[in-house]
Formats: sequence, structure tokens, C-alpha cells
Amino acid sequence: MPIVPVLLGVLFAQAALGLMTTLIPLLLLQLDSSAPVIGIVASAYFLGFLGGALSADRIVRRVGHVRAFAVFAAAAADAALLLVFARAAWEVGLLRLLIGYACSGLFLVAESWLNDRADTGNRGRVLGAYLVVSWGASAVGPLALNVVRPTPLLFVWVGLAFATAVLPMALTTQANPPVPQQAHIGIPRLFRISPVGVACALASGLLNSAFFSLTPIYLRRLGYGTPQVAAFASAAMVAGLAVQVPAGWLSDRIGRRRVTVAVLIAALAVAILLALAGRIPFIGLAALGFAFAGATAPLYGLGAGQVNDRMQRGDYVAASGALLFTWSVGSSVGPGLAGGLMGFAGPPGLFLYLAGVVGVTALFTLARGLIRPGVAAEQRSAPVFSLAVPARSVQLAARMMHSLRHPSESPALRAVLRRPR
Repeated sequence: MPIVPVLLGVLFAQAALGLMTTLIPLLLLQLDSSAPVIGIVASAYFLGFLGGALSADRIVRRVGHVRAFAVFAAAAADAALLLVFARAAWEVGLLRLLIGYACSGLFLVAESWLNDRADTGNRGRVLGAYLVVSWGASAVGPLALNVVRPTPLLFVWVGLAFATAVLPMALTTQANPPVPQQAHIGIPRLFRISPVGVACALASGLLNSAFFSLTPIYLRRLGYGTPQVAAFASAAMVAGLAVQVPAGWLSDRIGRRRVTVAVLIAALAVAILLALAGRIPFIGLAALGFAFAGATAPLYGLGAGQVNDRMQRGDYVAASGALLFTWSVGSSVGPGLAGGLMGFAGPPGLFLYLAGVVGVTALFTLARGLIRPGVAAEQRSAPVFSLAVPARSVQLAARMMHSLRHPSESPALRAVLRRPR
């Protein structure tokens, strides 16, 4: 199939990211780095991702998809291998910045490729396959820490995974797809159109970047071992995948704002419980982490859905690009802010920060509901499903939304939507 090479490339890249995201905080703890420093290092990845979102497409336009994929994967592999020799937090942060830029380019190539190869008959299956591969590989990566101790030599595995991601793409006989010009909408204009949608995208970045980057520190400071850290990270990824379709289905039927408020209140309750829990039996802590990740994972998609409900169809692509930028900004500062609060309040500071972000977003959403009612059911756009990292290629998201909005054009998708749940 034309999409198999790119899905295999994504699988190896996401497995590398899943392992790296959990491994780096554990190794920084061994270097006696403080929580604020670890938070800043975590933010470096998302800052690099933001830089890639703004400029990586120039490389794709210059050399084509296959060569660009090789460039980005090789850069990520080189940076991962250099992490073996990093002995200072600033060195780790600099290399994470490079990996973030490279991964932004990887996802641009992958999703642009899927966008070109999908059609009205298979678009639903393409999106489903990409969701499963992206979230599933991210969940499998941390499990390597159950097999071997966390040492810098594990970055060799990360580098090998990034390098292996090149092989399926390099061996494909498929032609390079075109890279269309991207339209742009400014954040102020988008905020005027849908304040809640922009707030949800920003909150998603602030929350998920800090949660996945700093929970290893939270768990180790409470005395849990590496196997528990790995299991917690994997369970959170599984939760993120499990809630996507139900959240989108509910938002279509009872309204996006209602679902948004519900998931925010649920996340607030769980964050408070985690802040107060201390060291409890791991199964209980993992269940709370699963619940928090499941409550916050659809937040970006719910925000994107509310924005698109109020946009003209031709503006979907530009709006998606502005939302991605908003998410990237939140992700770039979230771990640093959360790490600073952990340095002041100890391990519970992570969930105090998360509770604060969730609480403010919930209050803002409720206040906006009193000012302006939600969009009527017949005027709502299709739900948007979030990946482990929200879609880098806004064209893919736009075309997926069109297919979901017009399921009669997609027999496969129509069958999925009608399947009993």
C-alpha cells in the first residue's frame, strides 16, 4: 500500500520519542539536576518543534519528501547518539532542541504524504491507522525501561530507531507528493472568532507537554522505581488513544462546550487528587494518571472543533495552522513553568500547576458560555482527533475533517461511524 512506508517510518520515530521522553528526566535526575532545570530541558524539544513548524517546509520544498525525511531522521539520530556523551543539562537541552526541529519536519513529511495518498474511499482508515501507529508506538517506547536500566547507552536505541525510520521511505518507489502553499490566519483574529477554541489549544500544550515530560520526576521523587515510571507513561499514552473517538462522538451529540467543560472538570478533580495523594499503591496512582491523560488528551481536538464550527470551509487549513502554533507555544513554556513550581513545592507542584491550568481554562470556558451560546448541532463541523503530537501538516487535518463532515463520500468511514460501540 502507498502509505505503509510512511507509517513504518512514523512507528520507529514515535517509539524513539516515547523512550527518549521518559529516559531523559531519569538521567537528568542522576546528574542531580533540579526540577526547574529538567523542565527547561523538556521545553527545549517543543521550542525546536515550534521552529520546525515555522520553517521545516522549506527543506521539503527544496529536496522533496523522501530526501527531506532522510535529512530529518538522520539529524534526529545524530542528536540522539550525541546524547550518549552529554554530561550537562545544557548539552541535553541543546540536543533536544535539534530533535524537536527534526521531528517537526518528520511529521510534516509523513502527514503531507498521507494527505496526498488518501482519498474519499479510504480517508477514515488512513486517519485510524495513523492514530494507532502514533499513540501505540509512543506507548511501547517507555516499556524498554522494564528490560534494561536507564543509562545513556539507551540513546543508542533511540538513534537506531530514528535511523531505521529512514529505511521504509528510502526504499519506496512512490513518487514525491506535492507540497501545497499554506494559508495563514493570525492568532488575534482566530481568538476573536473562537476564544474557547484557542484557549483549549493553548491549554493542551501547557498540560500535555508538562505531564508527559515531568511525571517521571514526580514518580521518582515519591520513591517509585523505573518499571513503575515506564508503566505509568505507557498507560497514559494508551488512555490518550482510547478517548479520542468517544470524545469526538459525544461532542457531536451533546455539544463541544459541554464535553470540554466535562473533561476539564474531570481533569481538575484528578489533578487535585494526584497533588494530595503522595505515595499510594502504584495501581491507584496509575489509574489516576490514566484518568488525567484520558481527560486532557482530547482537549486539542475539542478546541479545533469549536474553531472550525465558526469558520468557513475554505479557512480550515489556515485555522489549523494557527491552532498548531498556539499549541506549540504552550508546549514550549509548559514544562519550564511546571518544573519551576516543582522546585518550589516539591513533587506535588506538578499537579498543582496542571490543576491551575485546567481550572483557569474551565472557568474561561464557562464564562464564554454565558456570553455567547455554542453552535447549533446542524452547523457543527466534524470532530478532530488528536495525535500524540497534534497534526503538523494542517492539510491532512483539513481533508480529514471534510471526509468526516461528508461521510457519504467515504464508504469505509461511513461503515466505521455506523458500527455499534
